[in-house]
Amino acid sequence: MPSGSDSRGPNNKSGAKSAKAIKAANKGGRPAKKGKGGVPAPRQIPWLTIGAGALVLALIAVLAVNLWPKVEEQQALEPYKYSSENKDPSDKIDGVLKIEYPAGQHVEATQRVAYDQTPPFGGPHDSTWANCTGTVYADPIRTENAVHSLEHGAIWISYNPDLVDQDQIDSLATRVNGKSYMLMSPYPGQSSPISLQSWGHRLEVDNADDERIDQFITALNQNPNTYPEVGASCSNPLFSPETSPFDPTAPGPDAVPMDGAGTTAATDEQIPAGG
Repeated sequence: MPSGSDSRGPNNKSGAKSAKAIKAANKGGRPAKKGKGGVPAPRQIPWLTIGAGALVLALIAVLAVNLWPKVEEQQALEPYKYSSENKDPSDKIDGVLKIEYPAGQHVEATQRVAYDQTPPFGGPHDSTWANCTGTVYADPIRTENAVHSLEHGAIWISYNPDLVDQDQIDSLATRVNGKSYMLMSPYPGQSSPISLQSWGHRLEVDNADDERIDQFITALNQNPNTYPEVGASCSNPLFSPETSPFDPTAPGPDAVPMDGAGTTAATDEQIPAGG
């Protein structure tokens, strides 16, 4: 048996391995950055990433705030959308006046019609329709032309300029401007501040904030169940209030009656020559 002990015992071997492992780790690792004076530099906060994330969240919040009211508005209008089962949703709107009128009764540009309603929303009318491609007229238009537009499925919004202010006029215009089968014009002397007409239907309201305005438009704009000439055009670039002026006077004794006596039957619905 040897007289001396072996210095490379199990404990010493383990210690040597640990020392090597620590040394290897120190070589492979990246030493902490030091600032001035050997003091470790503070950890950098990723402000750019945080800012980008906050911006995305802000944009989402803005979109939600702006879009949600529109979603709610569309949901509220669902009952007023026409379909094969819901043919005339305007029946659900309080205050809508409905009258049946025969279609296709045309008068000449020099003739007046003794309308039974003011503004009229059906009956004999001019053979030329008023342009109704989302048209906002600054001046009154001839009623006989406007009624023809209704026969094509348009909605005509009229207002008494003495009873509404510019803010209300602007609000109404947003519902019309650029919208298919819509037109709008002042109508001096009408009894209500605002009136909406479609063929055989009328709704009178006191202000532009009335929710029934959008209900009426949704229910009757191009509703194929409620107007005679489905598919007829609303475009007529030749029409102008200057050439077809509004006449505020009462129709004379030679005016065409509502039964259509003296009218001519419609033969086509094309834009006049040159249009």
